[in-house]
Amino acid sequence: MNYHYIIVGAGSAGCVLANRLSANPETRVCLIEAGPPDRNPMIHMPFGLAALAHMRWLNWGHETEPELNLNHRRLYWPRGRVLGGSSSINAMIYMRGHPQDYRDWARLAGPDWDWSRVREIFKAHEGNQTRPDDHHGETGPLTVSDLTQPNPLSRAFVAAGVECQLPENLDFNGAAQEGVGLYQVTQRNGRRLSSAQAFLVPVLDRPNLTLITRAQVHQVTFEGRRATGVRLRDRTLHLVEGGEVLLSGGAINSPQLLMLSGIGPGAHLRAMGIPVLQDAPEVGANLADHLDITVQAALKGREAIGIAPTFLPRALRATWAYLRRGKGEFTSNVAEAGGFVRSDPARDRPNLQFHFIPAYLHDHGRRLSLGYGLTLHVCDLLPKSRGRISLASPDPMAPPRIAANYLSHPEDVPTLLSGLKIARALVQAPALARYIAQETLPGPRIATDAELEADIRARAETIYHPVGTCRMGLDAGSVTDPMGRVRGVQGLRVIDASLMPQIIAGNTNAPTMMIAENIARGMLGETGLSHSFYNSEI
Repeated sequence: MNYHYIIVGAGSAGCVLANRLSANPETRVCLIEAGPPDRNPMIHMPFGLAALAHMRWLNWGHETEPELNLNHRRLYWPRGRVLGGSSSINAMIYMRGHPQDYRDWARLAGPDWDWSRVREIFKAHEGNQTRPDDHHGETGPLTVSDLTQPNPLSRAFVAAGVECQLPENLDFNGAAQEGVGLYQVTQRNGRRLSSAQAFLVPVLDRPNLTLITRAQVHQVTFEGRRATGVRLRDRTLHLVEGGEVLLSGGAINSPQLLMLSGIGPGAHLRAMGIPVLQDAPEVGANLADHLDITVQAALKGREAIGIAPTFLPRALRATWAYLRRGKGEFTSNVAEAGGFVRSDPARDRPNLQFHFIPAYLHDHGRRLSLGYGLTLHVCDLLPKSRGRISLASPDPMAPPRIAANYLSHPEDVPTLLSGLKIARALVQAPALARYIAQETLPGPRIATDAELEADIRARAETIYHPVGTCRMGLDAGSVTDPMGRVRGVQGLRVIDASLMPQIIAGNTNAPTMMIAENIARGMLGETGLSHSFYNSEI
């Protein structure tokens, strides 16, 4: 069978594309995922994300090159390698970003990416359970819910923010982003709602939609400069005449596959022994990510989610409540509360984000910490440092090189230093301080700016938002045009977070699904904005 569309990657973007492009029964669509189906129960139980970091068969488990400005450490970059991609292993936070993000995108990539348009796409996707107002959609396939049972420490964090003169924000996707509050999550009936569950599963019975899992694409095939299909380890899939290959592998895998296919920086490809089809210097460049640092504290009591024998009765009750009613502590997304603040009052909008966790969290959950504690993350939302993805080998099964170049821009260090100071002040505010026995990280002995900066360089990690490595734009130097078409070739698009010309001031899952919807509408020749196009699917 030849296909009109071959989609590479069944993650946040790929599942949306498969839904929309297969709606026409005359259009044959093939969706390919390198990982397995999303059958593991830890994916669907929200609290199961604490275990997913250990499951390498569901996770690409990337590592960066030694980071010069982070004491030459290699940072762990988990990315979903399973149906649903990273939306099957993330913390489920529903966040659009700031309106100014998209006004900037419109300047760089045209009016189809302005806030007025993408806002309506967000609303069309959204099935919000508790926000019946003009900022939200209520009938879309992506269910967005309040947490069913927030930990009391999460509410104490919000109170601590108010004590620190930060506004309480009941809706980060509403009239304003700034403030502290509880996050809304992509959950339905207490279960994770990944992009696969929201967009793909309802349409898998379409006879014109083929899903292939456990199959890694090695290369896009070409005849001249037109894409003709994709090559897997044991076979080649072909397009019909005029069909398209759509790369939705994310900010790491999409540029890697372009380069393996001969599209990328010419000198680099030649050094790898890869024939150059299109010399495209920006493939893999413009890599941006949110760097994150934490404050941790040990607690006097047992309010937190703990790793201790005394937590066992609570764990048993939580298991029973989850299995019987989709309720209880195991519906927690772990990062229950947070907020958006400015590192400097003179800034025109928030540039720091908090994720509050009522538990100890070390090394992305890969290292267990006994006892009861809390962890407050703070990340730089608008970093100026940029990195690059490149090939380590022409072998398609070899992981690429990730050089994030964190803190390479001089303005990023003081921003994160300011964030760390604000985070410490929040933890020391009365509403939280009454629960705390002592700060454990950075620790009371770390006090001066020089000591705090050294702590950042020793401990900072990713908060899992890499974007930008196949930048779209109006300019000829961009990797793709504003509708994801790869410049210099035909029949090939990139549609995922790697298109972002600038990083979003917030979590990147919902914006990535929006990107797929926006480009799908353009491909289908749709005009206007409908809130009902999914209703027949659900």
